[in-house]
Amino acid sequence: MPNTTDVQHWEGQHLLGQDGSKIGKIDAIYLDDHSGEPEWALVNTGLFGTRSSFVPIAQASSNGDGVTVPFDKDKVKGAPNVDEDGHLSPQEEAELYRYYGRDDYDRAGGTAGTTGTADHDRAADRGDAHGTVGHDTSGTNTDDAMTRSEEELRVGTRERETGKARLRKYVVTEQVTKTVPVSREEVRVEREPITDQNRDAATDGPAISEEEHEVTLHAEEPVVEKTAVPKERVRLDKDVVQDERTVTEEVRKERIDTDR
Repeated sequence: MPNTTDVQHWEGQHLLGQDGSKIGKIDAIYLDDHSGEPEWALVNTGLFGTRSSFVPIAQASSNGDGVTVPFDKDKVKGAPNVDEDGHLSPQEEAELYRYYGRDDYDRAGGTAGTTGTADHDRAADRGDAHGTVGHDTSGTNTDDAMTRSEEELRVGTRERETGKARLRKYVVTEQVTKTVPVSREEVRVEREPITDQNRDAATDGPAISEEEHEVTLHAEEPVVEKTAVPKERVRLDKDVVQDERTVTEEVRKERIDTDR
């Protein structure tokens, strides 16, 4: 079990689970009111450190990476919500003990004798030295007052997985139509009269004969070629969206009446 010397530099260190994973950062160490020994660590666990949880450190140990406890992150994050006001009440401490599976607290008084426990007034055990007015009829006589308590609603948050998003690439086929200009050659018959300028060419050869003359015709036709061209880069990213939720729960309040 660590002592006050061991925990002097624990604040600000990482709290590690039994598998070595990071649970959160240690915000404060709570000491036992009676023995003065370290009993609890207050750890920031929520998103951006917005949630705090209490962890017993009786079995904690320190190493170069942080402080290790025999619990995992889900166990610590699921601990009962308790106000970190510098002191734990006996009820809060007992609830935490039960959650972490420890039953070595005083069941009669509901206190473990650790941080946040208050010294009970034992006036009745001392022979009622203060001379209280009246006495308790429902149990051990304590003092001249009755404590009224109320349940307060403390709302926190915890992170859970809501789904997954992934990128998937697939191929689709579509028709693309483009118009391209093409040209072709067509034959045209030209006739010219015999003149002095072309008479020699026209009378070259036999006067009467059979002949053939041919011309090669050409035409353009479309040619299609396909190439893959990179267009854009696509990736997944996450944004944090702030929202508000309304929580409704019943709380109990004690009332004190006078019977005459």
